[in-house]
Amino acid sequence: MPYAEHDYPILIAQSGPLEGQRWLLKSQLVIGRGDDCEIVIPDRQVSRQHAHLLLTKDGVILEDLESKNGTFINGRRILEAETLKEGDELQVALVQHFVFISSDATLPLEDLPHITIPEAKLRIDQEAKRVWVKGIELDPPLSIAQFNLLNVLYNKSGAVVTRSEIIRVVWDSDTEWVSEQALDALVRRLRERLSQIDNSHDYIVTVRGHGFRLEN
Repeated sequence: MPYAEHDYPILIAQSGPLEGQRWLLKSQLVIGRGDDCEIVIPDRQVSRQHAHLLLTKDGVILEDLESKNGTFINGRRILEAETLKEGDELQVALVQHFVFISSDATLPLEDLPHITIPEAKLRIDQEAKRVWVKGIELDPPLSIAQFNLLNVLYNKSGAVVTRSEIIRVVWDSDTEWVSEQALDALVRRLRERLSQIDNSHDYIVTVRGHGFRLEN
């Protein structure tokens, strides 16, 4: 059964370069940096085609299009397509924030609140290998190993990444060739670099017996 005009889901841009704009989701929307996208975010941290929203009979599905810097729902990076729920907060590369409303009949447009979404403390440009902590860029840049370590944790923010997975990514090696001490030393040096800008927050949490988790 077709939607009535007032029943279409809507996407509302909150903090970010598109703040205040709104889109009715009548079929699908592609979000990205490219001019061919329905929602264009002019920021180089956003991939040309970054994320895809699709309206189905079962709801609205959000999919990350293998972007460099990720798509997030309520602060959690998505690794596969997910169905959105009323009030979900979306983030595109931590640059643009949106709120999802299942239809504008749920909340009249003139009464929509401005939802404040806390900014992430840590931000990464994966292509340029640049890192910002609380808006301040790390200078000098991280070493290759430090950046790779931070990147693998960043891509799974909030989730535990095992020691073996980190070693495979950082050293491109089997775990048997890299000692626990070498990994611990690398984690310690990365923590020191981050604390040079922000020593009030423990970004890298040790989960004993499992690995490490990034708290952003």
